[in-house]
Amino acid sequence: MIFHSSVETFYFLLPLLGFIIGLFGTMLGGGGGFFFLPILTLFLGVPAQTAVITSLVATLPIGIIGTASHYRKGNVNPRIGFLFAIAGIMGAIVGAGITSLISENQLKVGFGIYSILIAFHMIYNTIKQANTEQKNGVVVFEKAKASFFGLCAGLITGTFGTSGTAPILAGLFSMNIPLKMVIGTSLMVVLTNSLFAVGAHFLVGTIDLTLVGFLTIGSTIGALLGPFLLSKVKTDKSESKVKYIYALVIVAIGIAMIIG
Repeated sequence: MIFHSSVETFYFLLPLLGFIIGLFGTMLGGGGGFFFLPILTLFLGVPAQTAVITSLVATLPIGIIGTASHYRKGNVNPRIGFLFAIAGIMGAIVGAGITSLISENQLKVGFGIYSILIAFHMIYNTIKQANTEQKNGVVVFEKAKASFFGLCAGLITGTFGTSGTAPILAGLFSMNIPLKMVIGTSLMVVLTNSLFAVGAHFLVGTIDLTLVGFLTIGSTIGALLGPFLLSKVKTDKSESKVKYIYALVIVAIGIAMIIG
């Protein structure tokens, strides 16, 4: 079901939050949708099931603009992205069904635990990447690996209404492709998973278009700027600093969701 909620004063801060989310989402390959769910549930008091599908819809402009921008800059590998997306679509549909079977508190606690895990995974990958020389290409046996990580990402996207970034990045980093190619291809997979998860959630959730509108006004601008700024990043050290800060913020959100 689609509806419009009444406009609250706090809503006028949402474009700024959306801008920040869109900016960092397209710079780090996660689509930024990870942050929409805690904003909607913790600060606006939106029911978790409604927040999940509203978050997914608000993520779509970031995925579309970010993927298109990175593709123009040569940062997307469609072949690898397609491998992830096929399994991710199935996972997204199953995840949407899981959301309807668990309580609001279970959804929030589950998301909090996932948040902390994704943060530690990001730190691990950042350290690993700093000590590993990147190489182009993908070997045959890694098709199965791509399917596994894609399925996990889809499940997370469908269940929590987020981008499922951690499994996607884990799989892409394991294929030893350049960092900017990882980010662009990740956005492609995020977009595909989100599209199918939205379709599945139409059967079990409701979308607040008022919140979507306020969030996407800013996130669209941020998504346009993110790939441009990323193209100016020249050193692994700069990229690592951004990731560490991002990971600390995610840990804080995870704790807040668990105790909130």
